[in-house]
Amino acid sequence: MPAQNAPLTAPATADAPPPGPVPVLSVSPVELPTPDRAVDLRLRVSAPVTGDRLPVLLLSHGQGMSHHLSSLHGYAPLVDHWAAHGFAVIQPTHLSSRTLDLGPDVPGGPLHWRSRAEDMTRVLDRLDEIEDAVPQLRGRLDRDRVAVAGHSMGGHTAALLLGARLTDPDDGTEVDLTEPRIKAGVLLAAPGRGGDALSEFTATEWPFFRTTDFSRMAAPTLVVAGDADDSAHLSVAGPEWHADPYALAPGPKTLLTLYGAEHGLGGISGYDVAETTDENPARVAAVRRLTAAWLRSTLHAGDPAWREACDELTAGPGAFGRVESK
Repeated sequence: MPAQNAPLTAPATADAPPPGPVPVLSVSPVELPTPDRAVDLRLRVSAPVTGDRLPVLLLSHGQGMSHHLSSLHGYAPLVDHWAAHGFAVIQPTHLSSRTLDLGPDVPGGPLHWRSRAEDMTRVLDRLDEIEDAVPQLRGRLDRDRVAVAGHSMGGHTAALLLGARLTDPDDGTEVDLTEPRIKAGVLLAAPGRGGDALSEFTATEWPFFRTTDFSRMAAPTLVVAGDADDSAHLSVAGPEWHADPYALAPGPKTLLTLYGAEHGLGGISGYDVAETTDENPARVAAVRRLTAAWLRSTLHAGDPAWREACDELTAGPGAFGRVESK
């Protein structure tokens, strides 16, 4: 049976990051020459100014209506908090970003689902170059503690890296983009299953969604879903569609269902974002606190941050949501 707010009872480990917050450095663009890509890979790197053995957190942007949020310029409410609490956050601008305006003739478009995941593998392959470009980080990254997070389409990218599979609609082959160096992930309002759960538009225009399979997504994952996020343009299954990566994947998995949250989860893609339909700064604060706490406790065995955040934010009459685990 799924357990609600399962406690963590072991003491925090000595090498766990400090609770923070601490000042943050942010450097962009960091450009990695990538001859086999339509354009070179551009990144933002954000990290605390102090501390060593920083876990690496890869962040995959979504495909919202705004141009620059779907790039290395987005998700500041999350990035600022995660970096201030001990993570080295790396944000690529995927080929699907409107800031690149690549046009319909670039292979893999318009959403570039395969290239998005490959961007993250490129980042991990080239951490030495990133450290050279950001000398303040040199020798401070913990390459044994790597996680991925993604919102909306970025959640699909993160799921593929964590072990989800699909069938390439162009050639019928099964696609496995699992990245074994990634130890855990956070899926924020991520797409769910394919098949009859998809809207007609999604099934027709983005056929790679039809065969999404979470049955082998074995890595520890926190799935964050809003109970008012019906995403009718994508799915006919209602808000529960965004919980599919939890329901249809093996454990260990955790589901955080946010009360009253729509697709923007209160406004995580940027400060004062006009496209957010459920603007709620308190909800955003809860999301960033809970995600950071889950990552800390998952990457640093015995760290009590997740238990403490759940006790404060998902219990009692003022709870922002509910938690299930398996």
